[in-house]
Amino acid sequence: MNSCAVSQNKKDDLKQELTEILQSDQELRELFTPNITVERKTEILIKYKISEEDFNKRNWKITEENDSLNLIKIEKIIKKYGYPGKTLVGEKQSTAVWYVVQHSKLSTIEKYFPLMEKANKNGDLKDTHIAMMKDRMLMYQGKEQIYGTQGAGRLFINPKTKEEEWTNFIWPIKNWKEVNELRKSVGFNETIEEYAKSLEMDISKKYTIEEIESLTKK
Repeated sequence: MNSCAVSQNKKDDLKQELTEILQSDQELRELFTPNITVERKTEILIKYKISEEDFNKRNWKITEENDSLNLIKIEKIIKKYGYPGKTLVGEKQSTAVWYVVQHSKLSTIEKYFPLMEKANKNGDLKDTHIAMMKDRMLMYQGKEQIYGTQGAGRLFINPKTKEEEWTNFIWPIKNWKEVNELRKSVGFNETIEEYAKSLEMDISKKYTIEEIESLTKK
C-alpha cells in the first residue's frame, strides 16, 4: 500500500502497535539475559502483569506465547499494508515485523523471507537483517549457515562417558575461511571470533552437520 494513501491517524496507530510489538518481543527476552538486574526484571514482570510465581512456572513459554500473538498481529498488518517500511512508520518500528518473523518457526520464515528481501531492496531493512534471517532459515533447514550469525545449544552425548552434556556452539558455517569477509561485506563489524566470544561460545571446535547429528543420536 502506498504510504501516501494512509491517513496520519492510521499511521500513528500502526506505529504505536508496532512499537508495542517490538517492545514485548525484546523485553520478554531480556528476562533471560544473565546480567539483568533484579530491579529491571521486576519492572518487566510488572509491565506485562506476570507474577514471579508464573514466571518461574512457565518460564520461556511466556515468550513463546507472546511470539504467537505478535505473529498474528503482524500477519494482519502485512495483509493490510504490505511490509510497513520506514516511510510509513519510521526506521525503528519498521524492524518490528522482521523481529517477529525472525523469532518464528521455519515455515513462517520461509513464507516471509521474499518479503524481507524486497524490504531490503527498498531500503527498509539492512543487509545484516537479511543475513541473519538467511542464516536462521538455513539452520532450521539443517543446513550450513553463511555468515555465522546463529548459535545453537544441544544435548550432546559424550563419546567417552556416554552421558548427555549441554553444549553451546556456533552453528556449522559453510565457508569458515571466508566467513569474516562475508560478514564484513554485509555490514557486520565483529569477526566471527569476536562474535562467538560475546556469546561465550568456543569456536576452537568447528562442528559439522554430520557431527551434530551423530552426537545427538542415542
